Amino acid sequence: MNSLFPAPFANGPLFLADHGALDFLNTVALAEGQRHDFWQRDDDVKAWLAQSGLVALPDETPFEPGALLHEARELRETIRTLVAQKKAGEAVNPAPLNRYLASANSHQQLLTGEDGALRIERIYASQTPAQLLAPVAELAASLLAEHHFELVRECEHPECCLWFYDRTKSHRRRWCSMALCGNRAKVARFRQQKRG
Repeated sequence: MNSLFPAPFANGPLFLADHGALDFLNTVALAEGQRHDFWQRDDDVKAWLAQSGLVALPDETPFEPGALLHEARELRETIRTLVAQKKAGEAVNPAPLNRYLASANSHQQLLTGEDGALRIERIYASQTPAQLLAPVAELAASLLAEHHFELVRECEHPECCLWFYDRTKSHRRRWCSMALCGNRAKVARFRQQKRG
């Protein structure tokens, strides 16, 4: 995706949150002590949406250049603020998220798969960036109102800002990823013990 980012982010944001709305937040990450936004252009947002599977991208988007990037960043910060407020036990103002929810225009459609099986799929309008992002807003609203929010966590590594939904059986997950921050913490602990 973008070679400007150090490993492990050289290929773009990671999908490790176990919840799409939190993966949406994780498109901003800390790498080498610096905050990095993986979205620098509309195409970066489109690539993330396609990779996430949350949004069916239309063949063409009739938006002004930069409009999708701007709207995606706005929604991301809206969700980030609401998640942080709820985690802190503060009052949550749903109005900014409701703006995206109000833009949703969708209908169900009966489709036939390659194997002949029928399935129902929700089709969203995508004439505006807010409409295109409406499924992400719906997922965030569900996370805030309907999920076990105590399982929403921020990685405990001090040099990480990624969020995740703890689906482990024991609900004791501490790291965004054992391969990333879990190992970094183990190495740091080992070095500290060696010095001590």
